[in-house]
Amino acid sequence: MVDLCIYNISALYTMDPSLSSPDNPLGKISNAAIAFDKHKVVFVGSSTDAPTARSRLDAQQSILMPGLVDCHTHTLYGGSRSTEFAARLAGASYAEILENGGGIHSTVNATRNSSETTLMNAFKERLTQMIHKGVTTVEVKGGYGLSTESEARVHRLIKTHGLPISTVGTFLAHTIPVEWQSDRAGFVENIIHEQLPACMEWIVAADVYCDRGAFTLDESIQILEAAKNMGLKIRAHAEQVSHTGIAAAAARLGATTVDHLERCTEEDISVLSECGTVATILPGAQLYLKDTPPPTALLREAGVPMAVATDLNPGSSPIHDLWTCATLSCLVQGLTIPEAILGITRHAGRALGFPHLGWLGSGSSSDCILLRPPPGEPPILESVIQHIGAKKIVMVAKNARIMSLSHHLRSGFQEG
Repeated sequence: MVDLCIYNISALYTMDPSLSSPDNPLGKISNAAIAFDKHKVVFVGSSTDAPTARSRLDAQQSILMPGLVDCHTHTLYGGSRSTEFAARLAGASYAEILENGGGIHSTVNATRNSSETTLMNAFKERLTQMIHKGVTTVEVKGGYGLSTESEARVHRLIKTHGLPISTVGTFLAHTIPVEWQSDRAGFVENIIHEQLPACMEWIVAADVYCDRGAFTLDESIQILEAAKNMGLKIRAHAEQVSHTGIAAAAARLGATTVDHLERCTEEDISVLSECGTVATILPGAQLYLKDTPPPTALLREAGVPMAVATDLNPGSSPIHDLWTCATLSCLVQGLTIPEAILGITRHAGRALGFPHLGWLGSGSSSDCILLRPPPGEPPILESVIQHIGAKKIVMVAKNARIMSLSHHLRSGFQEG
């Protein structure tokens, strides 16, 4: 007897590569069941073959899929940038705002000056919204502290929220703060020898923003090499505003992902393919900055896996819904629906360097969600992606434990 069985599932999308084929890229099983024992997936198959279990949940013909993975966010921050949004609508570019002391710099000031209570309350509210949308793992970057004391505080808060969602802490070398503008080399040394060591208790990865107005290619490589030598996974904000060469350089250093890629070249893509690096695309930033899309057709042709993330931040991508970004990745970046779904599940887990995330099967994570399609639509993910905001998350399970359950499913839950 197993611990938990969820049965009477209309469509179970496993994302399991062993069950995928050209005709079934998401490993879909109809009229399915899934079972867990000791927090592991022990059965995926037909509902008629479901094992006996101590606890049973009738899915009532809902869709079941892995918990979502948002693999690029800046979810912990202070302040608001709504006035800058208005300025961009009036014609100012993001790079111009940044270079004039706005953008990241204004959020740095607000984050440094906010109390821990204020930061944590807003952070937990944003995480709770994510959980309600089916996100079970979220990467959260620092980079709004830009000092040893502030970055350590931010990363401690990222890991101590106490909510049923996994937060993957990533140190971000975001930009040069005002007080270090005359000593860039000194700030890079400060990051390597003071900030990174002070944050090691709470982080698993390091990221760098290599672009105009931020770090140069040489500075970025220096930071990533140091982080890698400390045992951290590495990644990069790459080729967004201008082409710098960081995408290929980070991939050669072993980056799990390079992100944005609006100015990525065919040569860059060839290196990503050779190195097995994920390309994380961020449709929210492209939309809000009115930018051009990354070369997704070339990434697809080269066999580069593509992840999709919200890039949630208070300025260039204030989007709190990963589902919306999946839809936008199809509409404005050219992804297919299966690519978008894999982008917020299995490929997002791979982007984080955690290949057990974002799929369901032997050896996978045991995070999963149940959802209802939009009213009047069939229980398939094509309908969910087409209709923005119309699906309903009716169950979230974290580590095979049901954390939230809608009222209409409770009558079908027999808890052992």
